[in-house]
Amino acid sequence: MICSLSLLHVSPLHHRPSTHLLHNFTSPFELKQLHAHLLKTNSPLSSLPLSRVASVCAFNSSFSYAKLIFQLLDASEVTHWNTCLRSFAEGDSPADAISLFYRLREFDISPDHYTCSFVLKACSRLLDVRNGKIVHGYVEKLGLQSNMFLQNMIVHLYALCGEIGVARKVFDKMPQRDVITWNIMIARLVKMGDAEGAYKLFAEMPERNVRSWTSMIGGYAQCGKSKEAIDLFLEMEDAGLLPNEVTVVAVLVACADMGNLVLGRRIHDFSNRSGYEKNIRVCNTLIDMYVKCGCLEDACRIFDNMEERTVVSWSAMIAGLAAHGRAEDALALFNKMINTGVKPNAVTFIGILHACSHMGMVEKGRKYFASMTRDYGIVPRIEHYGCMVDLFSRAGLLQEAHEFIMNMPIAPNGVVWGALLGGCKVHKNIKLAEEATRHLSKLDPLNDGYYVVLSNIYAEAGRWEDVARVRKLMRDRGVKKTPGWSSIMVEGVVYNFVAGDDTHPQTEEIFQTWEKLLQRMKLKGYVPNTSVVLLDMEEDQKEKFLYRHSEKLAVVFGLIKTTPGTVIRIMKNLRVCEDCHAALKIISVVSTREIVVRDRNRFHCFKNGSCSCGDYW
Repeated sequence: MICSLSLLHVSPLHHRPSTHLLHNFTSPFELKQLHAHLLKTNSPLSSLPLSRVASVCAFNSSFSYAKLIFQLLDASEVTHWNTCLRSFAEGDSPADAISLFYRLREFDISPDHYTCSFVLKACSRLLDVRNGKIVHGYVEKLGLQSNMFLQNMIVHLYALCGEIGVARKVFDKMPQRDVITWNIMIARLVKMGDAEGAYKLFAEMPERNVRSWTSMIGGYAQCGKSKEAIDLFLEMEDAGLLPNEVTVVAVLVACADMGNLVLGRRIHDFSNRSGYEKNIRVCNTLIDMYVKCGCLEDACRIFDNMEERTVVSWSAMIAGLAAHGRAEDALALFNKMINTGVKPNAVTFIGILHACSHMGMVEKGRKYFASMTRDYGIVPRIEHYGCMVDLFSRAGLLQEAHEFIMNMPIAPNGVVWGALLGGCKVHKNIKLAEEATRHLSKLDPLNDGYYVVLSNIYAEAGRWEDVARVRKLMRDRGVKKTPGWSSIMVEGVVYNFVAGDDTHPQTEEIFQTWEKLLQRMKLKGYVPNTSVVLLDMEEDQKEKFLYRHSEKLAVVFGLIKTTPGTVIRIMKNLRVCEDCHAALKIISVVSTREIVVRDRNRFHCFKNGSCSCGDYW
């Protein structure tokens, strides 16, 4: 755009161009005209905004012209170029910062530590480790190794780009380190899933801040080491540090995984006192924690009180309702979400399909699966296909489930074939079970659950030779059966029970209480379902075996240790068996207690003789 001299407003007193034009020239041509006008009116050249001169001339033939202006003013040239570099590095065009850096070197303009820091920031944003290495070389050449800020940026760049070994070398060679240096390494190791490597560094730290503890707690929570995460959080509290919002989220994730409702509630109270109750991420994690601890109503209250909700909020609540057997409520909430204008994502549909699967709503499941792509452009992932196979298999549509697997556009994984295998057990289809197991033995050869299911299918059919063959195969492959366990928390302490275990300090009291409870249960119609004991033994032995299932032991312990009216909450690592399910329904009546069991698939809320799953699980 041509800017004529006549457009430049000149003050009658000072003969200077208007402030607006002085600070808003947009091309070298306008700059040169403005320069000429300053000379003509005897206005000082220092009136020019030098950072704007640099930005206008950065990528054209007028670069040398800008350089000349800086020299005429005896200005610190690199300072003004650094202003441009910072703008590019932090703005929408970080690649321009790297290009400008090379222009500076082409014109022999020496970089300083600010120059290097802005270019390193651009490289980090672009994950450009090649140019980052070149800048690292300049840092060494300029003798800036003692600049801790630059060294931290270099460590961060290498770690961020996946070159953790190089990052560690720079880290080890640093003459000094601050807490930021340590945090960078720990955070990246955590991100890569190396919690143990991160903890080794954490243990060596001479000084820790909240971020250090939070990175480590979050790392443990992410990789499934929830007990370690909680223990570390308690250590942090003992050290006198208060958690921030990120720490709160990390601890709540661990509480959700462990079913640690006591600590989860305490963190919730702390969040409210600290003003985090409006933090969406904290609220979303609280919803998930309460759902996974079996406190659906608490989750609903948090969701209802949220002033703002994201798709994560809606998806977490839908999944929670589905897991607790409230499929119709989950679907109603989905419709409300759509009417509110929130677009569902892939995770939302996993919750919806789980809702349909858990309650046998086959037609609705088909409808929602088709709607994913048709209405929302979401390409189904392996998890969605797994949900559909589970939906068909639970409903007894095993052939349809098999055909669905065969027609999948992506290769089925162990979860997909495992869903079919689970349906085969329920509906006693040996042929398809054998086919599913053939695929599973290749996809997930060390997963004991699949061998156990097939062995149980054979046992139910009285095919004991096949049972022995499967068990021999497990031994030959070094696969060991995972023992069933259940846990219950009483007054903040977790008590674990293993099926058939008689080593608990209160075993005698537990068994005596069970015998008394059993008499009352039988008066209410309880008959031991020995068909679930898939072992070749006498009937009375089978009954004794049934009575030692871990969830029964945990519930009896809960009845002994908690006050009347208290909800008993159990976590179990395996699926609840048919006999325990029937027994817990009757126990909820004779003990007038609500019993919530979280097994590996879903929640069972036993109350007044019925279960939230509607006996469909």
